Amino acid sequence: MTQQPVELIVLKQVASYLATPIFLVDPEGNLLYYNEPAELVLGLRFDETGEMSMAEWSSLFVPENEDGSPKPAEELPLVIALREHRPAHASFLITGLDGTRRSIAATAFPLVAQSGHNLGAVSLFWLEEK
Repeated sequence: MTQQPVELIVLKQVASYLATPIFLVDPEGNLLYYNEPAELVLGLRFDETGEMSMAEWSSLFVPENEDGSPKPAEELPLVIALREHRPAHASFLITGLDGTRRSIAATAFPLVAQSGHNLGAVSLFWLEEK
């Protein structure tokens, strides 16, 4: 595995201390980390899933629209932030790896180093009351 930029290492460290669920990906969309509060929403500890590709994580957590129809990966805020290099927000349903269906709201934004280098993207999310 290649060495990650220091900004991502620091962000992972900060995320580990926050109560807000956080999901972090590299420029190719590979999952680098999600914190303990995200584990509660996603239904499995990061230590158990580990790093994975965008194709894996965007289908593994079974995202759905409010009407129960599948939510295409390209409509997920994190994918929009990564591919279009802009912030995005959406509410949708996911079925976590524990089999529990949850309504979440997610806000994602691209990560850009001071040098202008694309570092990936991050999503902050929370459970919505329905």
